[in-house]
Amino acid sequence: MLAHEAWLAGRVTERDWQGFVRLREVTDPSAFYIVYDWHDGHTLAQILDEERHRRRARCAVAEVIDAGLAIARALGRLHRQGVTHRDIQPRNLHRSDDGQWRILDLGVALSGREPSEVRALHAGTPSYMNPEQWLEQDAEAGPARYADARSDLFALGVTLYEWLTGTLPYGEIEPWQIARYRHDPRAPSRRRPDVPIWLDHVLLKAIARDRSERFETVEEFVLALERGAARPLPAPSRTPLIVRDPAALWRSAFFVALIFDCLLVFWLLFLPR
Repeated sequence: MLAHEAWLAGRVTERDWQGFVRLREVTDPSAFYIVYDWHDGHTLAQILDEERHRRRARCAVAEVIDAGLAIARALGRLHRQGVTHRDIQPRNLHRSDDGQWRILDLGVALSGREPSEVRALHAGTPSYMNPEQWLEQDAEAGPARYADARSDLFALGVTLYEWLTGTLPYGEIEPWQIARYRHDPRAPSRRRPDVPIWLDHVLLKAIARDRSERFETVEEFVLALERGAARPLPAPSRTPLIVRDPAALWRSAFFVALIFDCLLVFWLLFLPR
């Protein structure tokens, strides 16, 4: 695993390490460690922790947008090399004292050369993973999907949503806790009024429950953030209940039938004929 991370880090930072931490060459090839450049600063998780516990003022919306653009562009460089990070979340995003954002930790990243057994292994942080990774392979739910570049975009959308609102769009999620995805997330502006409506549309598209409703590439995500209010995305449609929770229709039908049966019994037993 360490050798794979070292190989990936070297591959990613070989030509352009902007947005990443550059790997340093180790003189002893048998060493069981890797060395990166050191950058003073804080991870996004530390920044959010300070906001929550030290009652610091929230980051300005414009600052979050600029950071989202920087991180998305770094992800684009990663994806163009065929690499999927698989664990985009606040602990793995670092802002150095010079203001530059960097993506950390390629320990569970995929390069596309792994066997299918390795790709099928779940890795990452459940609350930031797209729901189709948790689906069982059955006729109703459809086949489970491996993590890919679009998984990173979903995780980035969740991260930016949390940064703006202080809450996760689907709440804390444990592995295979599919019920959490049976509701559409609230618009960020309903939790934080200074969030513009166009940004609502961008983030809700990024974290949509339905994979087909999300951004397909990081370039689409970047373009939507760059255009902002000049060319806003259309408002996302609400997911029908029958799609979010197919069993809800049967439960509703059962309760309607139960009420009807109770009324019929009451009529037969107690009402005069």
